[in-house]
Order: sequence, then structure tokens, then C-alpha cells
Amino acid sequence: MKKNAELSDDQLDALRLGDWQALKAQVAPQPVAMTTKADFTAQEWDLVLEAPASAGKIVATAQHGGRLGETVAMEKAYTEARSSHGASKLLDEIVASKPRHEHTRYHSVDELRQHGLQQLRDAVGLLEEKATPSEVDDYRRFVITLANSVATARHKDGHPISDAEGAAIEDISSGLGSDASKARL
Repeated sequence: MKKNAELSDDQLDALRLGDWQALKAQVAPQPVAMTTKADFTAQEWDLVLEAPASAGKIVATAQHGGRLGETVAMEKAYTEARSSHGASKLLDEIVASKPRHEHTRYHSVDELRQHGLQQLRDAVGLLEEKATPSEVDDYRRFVITLANSVATARHKDGHPISDAEGAAIEDISSGLGSDASKARL
């Protein structure tokens, strides 16, 4: 009888009555709803699409020089993410588009950084409301991978990323609500 204590009253009734179909329907795993673009308003979707590119810009502007290579690295991160479609339809839809850059003019690198970090916090907050925890984690991983790709774009000769780039990645990781100690390659 102890095993039955985990069943709901409806499930126990179905079991007592021998209604196996009803019991099977009640205990069968339910399909997990996947979040898609359709779950967002146009403004919300823009935020979700622009935040990863903002992370790339934060890293690209952390150290002077090399912006073309870093821009190419951002494009490459999207391409690689596209080629490794996962279980997240949401992330597949995000990387299916090119990196979306906001066209705001900033007065300083610090202003760009602060705006970009706020954009990341807002995007993750929105995703935490609308997406599954797994999808939010996939998004975080994608943004950190993109940031690391941009940071290492100028360092193909084996040199470590700069302290400024590392600090930018840690700020991005913090903005995403993920573990900063795992963010730096």
C-alpha cells in the first residue's frame, strides 16, 4: 500500500476500478512545451536577438584593435551554433538569424558596456519568465561561448586573452546570472 501513496486520488480510483487507459493517461509523461519566437512580442524578440551581439561588442571594445576579426568571430559563433542544432527550438531560432546589432550611438565604451549588460539582464529575465530553465541555460551558454569566441579571435597564436577581455566576459557572465568562474577559457 505504501507504493500507492505516491499516486493521486484520481489515479488510485482508476487503479481500483481497473481503468488502465485512464491510469495510463494520467501517469504518462507529458510532452515538454518548447518556447518559440511566437511566444514573444516583436519588441521582446528583438531584445532576445540583440543581447548576444551586445555581449560580443562588450568584449570587442574591451581591448583596442582587432574589431574586424572579432566581428568575424561573432558571425562564426552563430554559424557553429546553427550547425549543432540541439534540443532547444528557441536557441535554433535565435541563431538562425544573423547577429542583430542595435544601432545606438554610445558616447563611450563604458556606456556601451553598461547598456549591453542591462540588455543581457533584461533578456535573461524575460527568458526566465517565458522559457524553460533548460532553454535559459542554453541561451546563457551560447552568449558565453560567443563572448569567448570574440575574445580569442585575436589570440590564435596561443596568447591568452587580455585581462580587459577576461573582465568583460566575467561581467557578461554575471549579467547572465551564470557562474563567472566557468566563463573564461
